[in-house]
Amino acid sequence: MSKSKPRQPRTTRTPLIVGTLAPGDDGSWSAFIPPPSKLIRRLRVVRRAAMILLWTLGCFPVQGLLLVLPGRADRGFSRFYWRGMCRIMGLRVQIVGEAAGDGRPVVFTVSHTSWLDVLVLGGNLDAAFIAKEEIGQWPVVSWIATLGRTVYVRRKRTSTARERDEMRARLAAGDNLILFPEGTTSDGSRVLPFRSAFMSIAEMPVVGSHPPLVQPVSLVYDRLAGLSTGRMSRTVFGWFGDMDLATHFWRLAQERGMRATLLLHAPLDPADFASRKALNEAAWRIVAAGSDVLRQNRPPVPLGGPQV
Repeated sequence: MSKSKPRQPRTTRTPLIVGTLAPGDDGSWSAFIPPPSKLIRRLRVVRRAAMILLWTLGCFPVQGLLLVLPGRADRGFSRFYWRGMCRIMGLRVQIVGEAAGDGRPVVFTVSHTSWLDVLVLGGNLDAAFIAKEEIGQWPVVSWIATLGRTVYVRRKRTSTARERDEMRARLAAGDNLILFPEGTTSDGSRVLPFRSAFMSIAEMPVVGSHPPLVQPVSLVYDRLAGLSTGRMSRTVFGWFGDMDLATHFWRLAQERGMRATLLLHAPLDPADFASRKALNEAAWRIVAAGSDVLRQNRPPVPLGGPQV
């Protein structure tokens, strides 16, 4: 019969207390070191913020020069800049459908969830943004908006003559415009009603007697950490209410495996509608229906037509 080995005395270890100071074996207290996963996520935020700053500082003078030179190089460089921003943020973009291209300018009417929308749309649509004039006064953000050749408008039901003239000039010059008819962002769970006043731009004749085409676009963030988003995880992307930009960026920049899907629906001709409100309602129904399909992770198919 063999003798059993004597048991070794157990060493009592004090568990590490998350978020506080932790006691050492000698009775002293040492600072808490975040778990590796949290540390990596925070380093990811710092790395992305630094890369965005360097990328913007490098691109700003180039775009500034291209804006004053003749030609369309500024448009291509603008898309190049926004695609770089998506890459830095680790955001992939899936595109379903095609942008209208029959020679007439296009006003893209898009659902609005987050500041990320600007990166996604700017990198994949040949168009300039229409934004509220307050953005032109924000530090740093105003520089970025300038890179996207943004048109600023006042938050009124009707635009001033100067703003209408600028938008008409942009469209007449062959520029397309991106419009957020909701007038604000949401949590991504639904598309808010469109404000018909924003559709006044579709009544501007720019090519002969023809107004620009209106192309509805559904934009949904459908992947997070490589998995399909649900009602709760989708709110990670939403920038709404009283959220400040810095806090939302800190939260979002920690994530990986993000994807946005752009669903480009068939363009609408304002001449086919009896009124601006009818056009506005049709565009909203199409964008909302397409967004529902994307949120339910069903195969997306472009929609179109006043009957939708």
